Amino acid sequence: MERSGVSRRTLGAQALGMAALGGAAFGLEGCENARPTDLKPKSRRFPEDFVWGVATAAFQTEGGQTADGRGPSVWDLFEKVPGHVKDGSDATVATDSYRRFQEDVDTMAAMALNAYRFSISWSRILPTGEGAVNAAGLDHYARLVDALLEKGITPYATLFHWDLPQGLQAKGGWASRDTAQRLADYAHAVVDRLGDRLKHYIVLNEAAVHAVFGHVLGEHAPGLKDIGLLGKVVHHMNLGQGLAMQALRAGTQGATVGTTMALQPCRPAGGPWAVWNRLASDGLDALWNKAWLDPLFKGSYPKDMDDLLKGVVRDGDMAVTRQRVDFLGVNYYAPAYVRLDLSSPSKIAPAQPPRGAELDAFGRHIDPSGLFEVLDRVRREYGAPRMLVTENGCSDPFGTGPAILDDRFRITYLRRHLEAVLAAREAGCDVGGYFEWTLVDNFEWDLGYTSKFGLIAMDRKTGARTPKASAAWYAALARTGGLPATP
Repeated sequence: MERSGVSRRTLGAQALGMAALGGAAFGLEGCENARPTDLKPKSRRFPEDFVWGVATAAFQTEGGQTADGRGPSVWDLFEKVPGHVKDGSDATVATDSYRRFQEDVDTMAAMALNAYRFSISWSRILPTGEGAVNAAGLDHYARLVDALLEKGITPYATLFHWDLPQGLQAKGGWASRDTAQRLADYAHAVVDRLGDRLKHYIVLNEAAVHAVFGHVLGEHAPGLKDIGLLGKVVHHMNLGQGLAMQALRAGTQGATVGTTMALQPCRPAGGPWAVWNRLASDGLDALWNKAWLDPLFKGSYPKDMDDLLKGVVRDGDMAVTRQRVDFLGVNYYAPAYVRLDLSSPSKIAPAQPPRGAELDAFGRHIDPSGLFEVLDRVRREYGAPRMLVTENGCSDPFGTGPAILDDRFRITYLRRHLEAVLAAREAGCDVGGYFEWTLVDNFEWDLGYTSKFGLIAMDRKTGARTPKASAAWYAALARTGGLPATP
């Protein structure tokens, strides 16, 4: 299958060009040394009420795709098409967390984590995306929430992590305005059943990734390649988010409601003085960052989106998209480097990171200062909301072999990015928590099982879990709140 040249979680890497580098692209030794992108906070201690957690997603972990009345999602269909998943695998078992959630909860408790970010499968609750509620699906999440609370772990539930019910996709998916209302109905069903115990909600996960990779590049479900859908998808996701936030707050007292965005600095190839490429980086920033931040916090879209949104936005919509948020979830992995490409419909093309930049397994620039940059930008430009880092982490070098258990490179990666979090707090950013991605090596979307982000390794044949060195390191950090200066 021909790939677009952009990789999962970022538009900043030329995946095809980096693939030939294999493990060498991930500087396992180079990660150990300080780099110009590192920040040195004055203090190395987090506050006692800081939230320490891990993040997962239903489709990547649960398995049990037909259990207890669950309906198919767009990813169920997408993964079955030859060439869509790098290693030809699927998520029918994943990490088997639908059956083994208690084991995972016990693991988190043993690690002294005080929060768990998971996602709810929409098609477990509403098998076709609408209509009658599937009580068995809600019962599963009730058991999960109860298990977490019993161990003193606060559940953070994401409502939509890319797995739209196929029944809604058949009616147009996010290109249909009706899907926005269906998201609100789904939110109401969840809070009506779980709202007495489940108090922390994340409405959307990385909507920009789903919009672009799923509807323009075709590399994620639903696998569409139609840039003409982009304006509708962007707006209807923003509109649905606002309606869902209203439904959550109406459904329970004391709900803490937020959303999660894949924020990244958008940088012109050649540096800030590369004027033509700066046009491209500003254009990507408008689509990737501002098209989601502006509607939520300002009730408007950036001017760069005018053409895409022509005829899509209706009177009163922007009052719905602008909602009070109790926190903004920030997912960060790398900056994006782009260049102007007049032959592309978008006029934007991915560019290589700067020469000599330290790279991860995806060929992305390992740049902790980029995390500081996006956190501080939200503080300066969007009213300084409370923020949680809801995803950050790194993968082993790609491959089908076993995970690296002595993963000091991951410890160093996490330490350096947590230094950026401390520096952001010292600069006035209200960052109240950090969720490492992820607990157990899982199904990494179009990369299948070739990418391993977990603190815990998993034998796919037996399901056996084996903690990596990073699990013990992260557990010690959660217990003490003190960030070591070295691995």
